[in-house]
Amino acid sequence: MSANYALLDWLVFASYGAILLLSGWWFNRKRANSSQDFFLGGNSMPTWMVAISVLATSQSAATFIGGPDQGYQGDFSYIATNIGAFIAAFVVSAFLIPKFYQQKVYTVYELLEKRIGPKAKRRSGLMYLFGRVFASGARLYMAAIAVAMILYGNIHADSVVIATLVLALAGLLYTFLGGIRSVIYSDVLQSVVYVSAAIAVIWCLLNIIPADFSTIIATLNEPAPGADSKLTLFKFDLDFTPSGVFNMASVLTGFVLLNIAAFGLDQDMTQRLLTCKSPKEGSKALLLSVLMVIPVMAIFIFIGMLLYIVYQQPTLMNNQAGEAVVQEFNGEKITIFMYYVLNEVPAGIKGLVSVGIIAAAISTLNSGLSSMSSVIVQDLYRPYLEKANKHVSDHHFVTAGRVGMAVVSLALALMAILCYFWQQYSDMPLLKFALSVMVFSYSGLLGVYFTTLFTKRGSEGSVLAALIVGFVVTLLMQPYMIDWLLPESMRFYLGFTWQLCIGTLLSTLVCCVGKPKASNEAFA
Repeated sequence: MSANYALLDWLVFASYGAILLLSGWWFNRKRANSSQDFFLGGNSMPTWMVAISVLATSQSAATFIGGPDQGYQGDFSYIATNIGAFIAAFVVSAFLIPKFYQQKVYTVYELLEKRIGPKAKRRSGLMYLFGRVFASGARLYMAAIAVAMILYGNIHADSVVIATLVLALAGLLYTFLGGIRSVIYSDVLQSVVYVSAAIAVIWCLLNIIPADFSTIIATLNEPAPGADSKLTLFKFDLDFTPSGVFNMASVLTGFVLLNIAAFGLDQDMTQRLLTCKSPKEGSKALLLSVLMVIPVMAIFIFIGMLLYIVYQQPTLMNNQAGEAVVQEFNGEKITIFMYYVLNEVPAGIKGLVSVGIIAAAISTLNSGLSSMSSVIVQDLYRPYLEKANKHVSDHHFVTAGRVGMAVVSLALALMAILCYFWQQYSDMPLLKFALSVMVFSYSGLLGVYFTTLFTKRGSEGSVLAALIVGFVVTLLMQPYMIDWLLPESMRFYLGFTWQLCIGTLLSTLVCCVGKPKASNEAFA
């Protein structure tokens, strides 16, 4: 199996390459000359662009590929998780964004320094960096696998490594000079590319299905006698296992916590909200981004629904033989979407889908480069210089930010390569661990911030203890740890949303044990 490209596909590639070069030059023509401009865009970014950037940051190449897989195997219940996102957005808008602007912070963790102390900021920043290297590195790996399959026709080590390095370098060059401003501009462009690719795939699939739209919907509503509808949006069953994470109980608990952490405590997304002109504009951008996620995710899930019609409804497709689809590539299992792209997507659209995957990968990578660099410089490097009484110009931190981006780019590329070899030689479910690893960081961070915002408790020591407890408790609830620690009769498996609830509760209790040295009136 190989992804052979036609002339039309290569023309699409050439056009996208030209757009990348031209837009990269355009976005970076104005260099950031101050740390405030480099890390916060001079607090002058348009609300609608910030909203799209937050949307792009929450999406990734994993979403580009995983969304259709969700539609193929499941239903629309993932869309309902946006109820939790809306609740979280209102909480973040009410309690966190105003604090960030009031305290004039560069990173979300500076808030902890003003309330508890410098060690709290540093330790929380390190916890974020740890989780983000794994999470963003794994997403880069998934993108590199897809790119290697498409460009090289194989997933050999050298092809994956080359694809990883090319993606990492492209992301770095795109944002190196302009900082967060270039990232936001890039996110808008890449979002247009990968959403356009998804819409083109839907158009192709609708054209090959020999049925009208009402028949397709009716089939999805009743795919087989007695089978659950694939159009199901809300699930009210009480299921605490990994298969039940999209039910409403989970949506109104774990997903609220997950999105509070993502929108308000994860520098990856929050940095964009801090580039707006005011906290009111930042809140508008956040709510707008949550609104935009719904149709975008619906598009990708609907692709999977149509693929289900094509491959699992032979009668409707006038294919009485109903040959089974072997979702493999060079002996490795692949998603149904990649199977379709590699085998059946028409010329021109194949090239567009390919650049769509690359665009999603670059968008995800750019966000990690900027946010992680800001934490390294503002939360670790700047305090180190201040403690050593070394006085440098503000432009020095712009240079440091660019160096930080290069270091982060290399770290994410190495993590992606490690993911490849780890998956080859280990039975540990590394991808599942890496893609959900931010829950390990979020549990402790949520406990620390709940203590900071809603109590007068907390100390530098209890912050460290809370971060450790959040991580360890989440780790102990992983299936591979439960299989190792407990006999078969006592084993239980919780969905990641419930793991987050338990981890957050325990880390909050631990953080509240600490007593602050003195109240900070300026923070109130």
